[in-house]
Amino acid sequence: MSGENETSRRHVYGRTKGKALRSRQANLMETLFPRVSISLEEKQIDPRPLFGGVKEVWLEIGFGGGEHLAHQAETHPEIGIMGCEPFLNGVAKLVSEIDARSLSNVRILNDDARFLLERLAPASLARVFILYPDPWPKKRHNKRRFVNPETLGFLARALKPGGELRFASDIPDYIAWTLAHVSRFNRENGETFVWTAECAADWRTPYKGWPGTRYEAKAIREGRTPCYLSFLRI
Repeated sequence: MSGENETSRRHVYGRTKGKALRSRQANLMETLFPRVSISLEEKQIDPRPLFGGVKEVWLEIGFGGGEHLAHQAETHPEIGIMGCEPFLNGVAKLVSEIDARSLSNVRILNDDARFLLERLAPASLARVFILYPDPWPKKRHNKRRFVNPETLGFLARALKPGGELRFASDIPDYIAWTLAHVSRFNRENGETFVWTAECAADWRTPYKGWPGTRYEAKAIREGRTPCYLSFLRI
C-alpha cells in the first residue's frame, strides 16, 4: 500500500508544522534525523533490529516536545524507544535532545502513529505511552481521538503478553472515554487489556520514575487534575 493511499485513507488531524526551526534544529534535521528516522517501506516491521542489542522496545505515541521520551531513553539505555509525532517542531526538539544527550536508543516516525502500529510485528512491544493526547473536546470531533476500536486493535496485536499500555490525561471526559472503549474492546474481543488500578491512589499517582511533562504542568496550573491509567496486555 502506497503512502499516498494511506494519506487519503487516514487524515493526520491537527497541525504538522509551526514556526521556522532554529538553525541548530534545522541542521540536525538534515544530518541526524535521517539516521534515527523509521522507514515505513516494509509491510511488517520488527523494531528490535532498528536498535541492535536492546532488552525490549517501547513506543510513545504523540511525544510532543519529546521531554518524556528523552528522559526514558536516558534512564533506560538498555531499552529501544520509538516515538511517533506528526508535528515537525516537536520532532526537531527531540532530535536536539538526542544530540545533546548522545542517545543511541531512540527512533522516530514523523507521521501518524497508526501507520507504524499497523505494520509492527505481533507482540513486538513491551510498553506503549499515550500521554496527554489531544482531547478533541467538541463532540463532533470526538472521532478524531486517538483511542478508538481500530487503534486498540493495533495495540492489542503489537503489545506482547504482559506488556503495558500507559494513558495519561487531565480531561475527565477523555479518561472516561478511554475506560469505556477499553471495556467495550474487551467485551467484543475477549479479555485483552486489564486496568491495573485497585484504588483511587493508583490512578491519581504518577507512574514510577515519572519526569512530568509541560502539558501536565500546564494542566495543574490551570486547576485540572491529571489521571494516570495503566493497562496490562494479557
